[in-house]
Amino acid sequence: MAKAKKFDIYEAYKADYVTPKKPALVDLKPAPYLLIAGQGAPEGKVFQANVGALYNVAFTVKMARKFAGRDYTVSKLEGLWWVNDANREFPDVPRDLWNWKLLIRVPEFITKKEAEEAIGKLQQKGKPAEVAEVRLEALDEGRCVQMLHVGPYDREAPTLAQMSEFARQKGLTFHGLHHEIYLSDPRRVPGERLRTILRRPVH
Repeated sequence: MAKAKKFDIYEAYKADYVTPKKPALVDLKPAPYLLIAGQGAPEGKVFQANVGALYNVAFTVKMARKFAGRDYTVSKLEGLWWVNDANREFPDVPRDLWNWKLLIRVPEFITKKEAEEAIGKLQQKGKPAEVAEVRLEALDEGRCVQMLHVGPYDREAPTLAQMSEFARQKGLTFHGLHHEIYLSDPRRVPGERLRTILRRPVH
């Protein structure tokens, strides 16, 4: 019997993950994500512990589905970022005060019950307490400006400036949170070659 093909979110939703070298508009439907929220510098222990917890839950859910007969590919890490002072930009705020939601998109067929069961299994195995903070939620961003950023994360300003100017020319304004989709693994890829999709909702 032929082996069932893995469900791949990037194949199923190609239009959501375009990587234009110039700003472009994308229209997104609500999508389910495993997520965990916190505050702190991305190089800090809290952030790293939360990334680990999120991946623990994501792979536990995936393996349970695989054994149940419907396998899928675990998506790449994404992040929503903001600071509490609306009048200040990220570079002007200490990194340990940055707020974030770390995200991993899952297929539509994944349920909250499955996420909760995965968390329960991990807790029984004595995994770090952070796994209990992971939850399944829908993200509804609607219309967004999207662009590929190539280079270090701390040099996104020129890319964001292009996105802002594009939105202005279209008569649109940013709202919602700064969204990053990490196409590269910073542990394996040099900073100048990192590929990150930047996304900002507009209206």
